[in-house]
Amino acid sequence: MATTSEKPARPSEALSSNQFKEMYYFARLARAIEERLVILFRQSQVIGGLYRSLGQEGESVATAYALERTDAVLPLIRNMGALTTMGVRPREIFRQYMAKATSNTRGRDLNIHIVHLPDWAGAADRGTGAPGLRNDRTGAPGQPNGSQPVIVGPISMLGDSIPVAAGIAMGARMRGRNLVAMAWIGDGATSTGAFHEGINFAAVQKIPLIIVAEDNKYAYSTPIAKQMAIERIDERAASYGIPHQLVDGNDMLAVYDVAKGFVDRARSGGGASLIGVDTMRMQGHAQHDDARYVPKTMIDEWEQKDPLPRFRKVLLDRGAATEKGIDDIDTLAKDYAAMEADLAVKDPMPDPATITRGVYAGDDFAEPKLEFVRSPFAPRPD
Repeated sequence: MATTSEKPARPSEALSSNQFKEMYYFARLARAIEERLVILFRQSQVIGGLYRSLGQEGESVATAYALERTDAVLPLIRNMGALTTMGVRPREIFRQYMAKATSNTRGRDLNIHIVHLPDWAGAADRGTGAPGLRNDRTGAPGQPNGSQPVIVGPISMLGDSIPVAAGIAMGARMRGRNLVAMAWIGDGATSTGAFHEGINFAAVQKIPLIIVAEDNKYAYSTPIAKQMAIERIDERAASYGIPHQLVDGNDMLAVYDVAKGFVDRARSGGGASLIGVDTMRMQGHAQHDDARYVPKTMIDEWEQKDPLPRFRKVLLDRGAATEKGIDDIDTLAKDYAAMEADLAVKDPMPDPATITRGVYAGDDFAEPKLEFVRSPFAPRPD
């Protein structure tokens, strides 16, 4: 770790041991949530499809960890780690996947098609979290009450999240808020017109937007070589005159270092940038896809690059945690995910009589709010 009188060569050198453990916890919790969702899917409790982020948890956590907990995130279906990092309570995720009446969309939408639009003035606590976790309806991890992120889940017309993210960040700037927006996008969606229009607009307007373009090797079953002629996904940004960098997406510290640099640049008025992450989708597009089109040798190669064991080694090498301490984090994450899933299972399904509710303006039936929890490693607010 760098001393207080030195400027660290890498942003990650300024992270404390607790922050290293917190990053690992967020990634492990993301995987635990999805492992529990697989069980629910096989029990026919999940409505619709189930999309895993297996192998990509590290890049989602490390990019989001570079943000303030009052920034804006626009995750896609494989960015569960971004949601855990921003403090979304797991029960909210389970409710959504099971289309419960208590879910963020009141059963109208599925998986992580969620929205949280903070009122910036705070709101009342909505319930209790897990033992050992500090529950906070009005603030995200490590932030004072009243500090909430903007969260806009996946937009089904892939690519459209980029101009939406640009609009969120530009609107916040017009209102005098120093907010940075971060949007994740897959390699296939970078071929859409909306992606290019959004990134060009953000570049010209110097909007504080970070785009995380994920090269996870396949867009459903289409290999990336059939999506683009360029060799590096970050080169998508070259013609728009904004900084871009390719990084090993399974090296959480390398991803954090790049993301933190770009986030700091955006917050100080430098404008948009793009991070290309080199990673691998370790399963099919969804649970119904057996991914027979992916060579087994490729899967075997990327299994050795799993971001969780790699970051476990970082914790040990840096003396941030012991083997037992890391095992305890694993247990905490798994137990918490299981408990949250059990709570969500008991929630009611939507009442058919409410089918027309939340359609017209002025009806607050579907309130775009989420519940947040602080991690066990977050500092207590003053």
